[in-house]
Amino acid sequence: MTSVEEPARPVGRIRDAARTKAEILDVATQEFSRAGFAGARVDEIAARTRTTKRMIYYYFGGKEQLFTAVLERAYSVIRMAEQELDVEHLDPVAAIRRLAELTFDHHEAHPDFIRLVSIENIHEAEHIVASEELGKIGSPALEVIRRILETGRKSGLFTADVDAVDLHAMISSFCFFRVSNRHTFGALFGRDLVAPDQREHYRTMLGDMVIAYLTADRTED
Repeated sequence: MTSVEEPARPVGRIRDAARTKAEILDVATQEFSRAGFAGARVDEIAARTRTTKRMIYYYFGGKEQLFTAVLERAYSVIRMAEQELDVEHLDPVAAIRRLAELTFDHHEAHPDFIRLVSIENIHEAEHIVASEELGKIGSPALEVIRRILETGRKSGLFTADVDAVDLHAMISSFCFFRVSNRHTFGALFGRDLVAPDQREHYRTMLGDMVIAYLTADRTED
């Protein structure tokens, strides 16, 4: 990668590097989620920010690195929310329901995240695999789920033979589908999965499905 020297600062202007990088990431998130990795243009991102293409390359190194930085920040938001989740005082059923609601709320509030993840899957997660930062982020939710599952099994409430990753996938799949497939599902079946008047219905339904699976009577007839 060719290094880029820092461009000369405009006369009379003190550059706030953190603010400039955050602004670039905000606009880049919108552009990548709108046009995909292949369709996004760094020139367009520069035009919509108070900076230049050269400055973007100085801060991030290139389009690949900028997209990776966008992914890293997008994943850090949900990971931070997971880290702040306090369910230790709840019983296992209420704790799992709260975790499901957290994922539901986040995915609904961050449609750009859903689009970015979809785009990265098209690219077979090559940017995530190459990112040391994303490799360290992991998912705090997995450890929380492990503790809840262990408590639920010891108490006899949970009967399902499922691990934390499987349960995480189960919760995420509904939350992701609801946002990512909103338009196609609506066109095919005439129902808007993110309609405001149906929000609590789907939020409750998710928790009910997960709890029903975990607590089902698995004794043989």
